[in-house]
Amino acid sequence: MREPIDFYFDFISPYAYIASTQIEAVAARHGRSVTFRPVLLGITVMKVMGLKPLMETPLKSDYLRHDGPRMAKVYGVPFRYHGLKGINSLAACRAFLWIGRTDAALAVRFAHAVFRALWVDGRDITPADTVAEIAGALGVDAAELRAGIASEPGKLALNAAVEAAIGRGVFGVPYVIADGEPLWGADRLWMLDHWLGHHAWDGAGLAALAAGR
Repeated sequence: MREPIDFYFDFISPYAYIASTQIEAVAARHGRSVTFRPVLLGITVMKVMGLKPLMETPLKSDYLRHDGPRMAKVYGVPFRYHGLKGINSLAACRAFLWIGRTDAALAVRFAHAVFRALWVDGRDITPADTVAEIAGALGVDAAELRAGIASEPGKLALNAAVEAAIGRGVFGVPYVIADGEPLWGADRLWMLDHWLGHHAWDGAGLAALAAGR
């Protein structure tokens, strides 16, 4: 049996949200599973790469405000820019890992719920109380979760996850690694689909055009 597809995400990325709605279906078409792996853009983009956040980058930010809703329409998923300032995913990513220690499937359900809360409902996912409320709706003990994400092991788990992602070359999200092949961006899901089916790139673009993708 082949290894799961690694899907790296940060809740604050609209493109990671869009890709999260599709990645499992793409994998399932090829009899594959997906491992969700959180990473912090504040570390990979700002600290390691030394770049500004995309939405604070002149010219590019205007394009992205147009492109996010467009990509959502391409995939037929609900989406709206929340307009929130200073949001971060620290608590949510720690919570994902904390839940995943004992129930990986529940952690993925939690991830989808957090993505929807931010990119559909426009909720600020920064506060630990908000994260605990989202998890609580899925049956997670909110008090235990708050304690877990504030604990030293909870902090270290996310630090280790981010360091491991950087070690594999992950610099942005969504970032997928499938059978050793890295792909970055929600707009590369068609390439993932092709790779899983062929494990070769020759003529992939022509085949996609012919199929109307």
